[in-house]
Amino acid sequence: MKSINIPSVFIIAIATLSLAACRKTFVPSTAIDENSALSNAGDIETATVGTYALFKNEGYVRSGHFLSEYPTDEIAQGQNSSDDLTRAYRYTHLVTSSHPELFWGQAYKAAGAANRIIEVIKDDATDDLRQLKGENLYIRAMMHFNLVRIFGRPYPQNDGNNPGVPVLKDGLSDSAKATLPRSTVKEVYDFVIDDLLKAADLMRGGSQGKPNPFASKEVAYALLSRVYLYKEENDKAIEYADKVISSGRYNLLTGSAYANYFRGVPEGNEETIFCIRHTKTEDRGFSSIGSMYFSGDASGNAQSQAYSGWGEIYASLKYVDSLNKYPEDLRNSFISPYKQNGILQYNTKLTPNTPMYYINKYSLQEGIVNLSSPVYMRLAEMYLIRAEANAKLGNEQLALDDVNVLRTRAGLSGAALHSLASVAASGRTILDAVLDERWLELAFEGHRAYDLFRNNKPLVRNYPGSQVVNGNVNQTVQPTDNRVIFFIPRNEINKNPNLTQNP
Repeated sequence: MKSINIPSVFIIAIATLSLAACRKTFVPSTAIDENSALSNAGDIETATVGTYALFKNEGYVRSGHFLSEYPTDEIAQGQNSSDDLTRAYRYTHLVTSSHPELFWGQAYKAAGAANRIIEVIKDDATDDLRQLKGENLYIRAMMHFNLVRIFGRPYPQNDGNNPGVPVLKDGLSDSAKATLPRSTVKEVYDFVIDDLLKAADLMRGGSQGKPNPFASKEVAYALLSRVYLYKEENDKAIEYADKVISSGRYNLLTGSAYANYFRGVPEGNEETIFCIRHTKTEDRGFSSIGSMYFSGDASGNAQSQAYSGWGEIYASLKYVDSLNKYPEDLRNSFISPYKQNGILQYNTKLTPNTPMYYINKYSLQEGIVNLSSPVYMRLAEMYLIRAEANAKLGNEQLALDDVNVLRTRAGLSGAALHSLASVAASGRTILDAVLDERWLELAFEGHRAYDLFRNNKPLVRNYPGSQVVNGNVNQTVQPTDNRVIFFIPRNEINKNPNLTQNP
C-alpha cells in the first residue's frame, strides 16, 4: 500500500460511535502527526475521522451557514452587527469579507485531506478500506458542491458554462488551489457526480451503513439526488431520491418527535441522513450557529438577548405569517416567539422595529442551549426533491402526493392539503406549491435563496430587518443579480494569478 502524509489535525473527541460497518467502537481523540504515514487500516480510519473534523471547524460549518442561509427571505436581521455576517444578509459583499474567506480555506483543506486518503486506497482493497475511500470521495464531493453553490452561479444560468471553482482532483493537496484556474460550473458538477457515483459503489448501505454523522451508500445517493435536481436532470433526481426513500433506513418523524426534531441525540434520529455531529463537549456558546437565533433557557423558554445567545437573527414576519395560516402546523414548534407577560417583544435597534421570533433549529440539542449538530440532509428533502422533479416533468399529481405526505406529517388535513383543483384556483402552479413547501419545511437550513435563484425567481423581502433603507422595507434580489453569489476572497486572487473574480 502506498504511503502518504496528512496534515496535523486537532480532533476534539466527537463521540463514542458504534460504527456498524466496522463492528467495533471507535473513539477518535488524537490526530496522526503530519510526519506519520498512512500505512495501516487503523491510521486511515483515524485520518478519515480527522477529515470529518475539518468541516466541523467553525470556518466551515458556521461561516458556511451564514453564506447559505442569511441571504434568504425566511430570516430578518434585527440589528446591525459588527460581524461580517451582516454583508451576507444585505447582499453587500466585499472581496475582503471574512466568512467567504474562512469557508473557502476550510473547504479546500477538507478536500485536500480527503485526497490524501483517496490516493492510498486501491479500488480492490478490503471492504473496510473501500468504505473509507468512499467516505472520503463523498467528503470531497460535498466540499466542491458547496463551494460551487456559493461562488458559482446556479447551473441553469448559461447551462453550467459560467465560472465555477478550482477542482482538487486526485493527488492534489489543498495548496494546489493557489495555482488552479476556475473550472466551469458544469465541470464542477460533473466532478461531484463522478465522485458520488464511485463513493456509492464503494460504501456499505442498509443495515451495514454507518450512522448519520458518517457517509454511507444512501448518503451518497441523497446528495446525488440534490445535485441532479440543481442540474435539472429531473429523471436522475427522482431515481436517486427513490433509492433513499425506499432503502428502509429512514423514516419521517411524526408528532412530538417531529416537533422536537433537533433536540435529541443525532444518531437516534430516524429522519436524518447526514449531519455534522457535535457532542456535549463541543458547545460553542455565543460562537455557535444557534446563538444568533435563540436566547433562552435549557427548557426552550425564550429570554432576553444575551441571556444565552446574541438573539439578533429572527424568523421573518413574511415566513411567520405564512406558517401561521395553519396554527396546528407542527413546524410552528421551530419558532420561539420572545414574549413578556404574553406580549411579543420587538428589537428596537432598527426602524421599523423587528418582531423577535427566535428560531430554535440550532439550539437545545440534548438539553444544552447552544448545542447543535447541523443537519445537512434529511428524508423530508428527498420527498421534496422528487416532488419538484415530478412537477417539472409534468407529473403533477405525483408531485402533490409527495407534498401532502409532508403536510400530513406536519399535522395538516382537509382543506390544508393540496389538490390539482385547489392549486389551480389559487392562481399558482404545481411548481409554486412545491417550492412553497420547501420554504416551509426546510426553513433556516440553507436552501431557500438557492431554490429561488436556480428556478429563476426573485427573492423578495417586504418585512422589517436591517435591509431597510430610508424606511423602505422592500428589497428584491433578481436571480441574475451579481451578488446572488459571493466574491472569490481577494487573498486567494492575490495568491493565484489563474483565478478570475466574480463581477
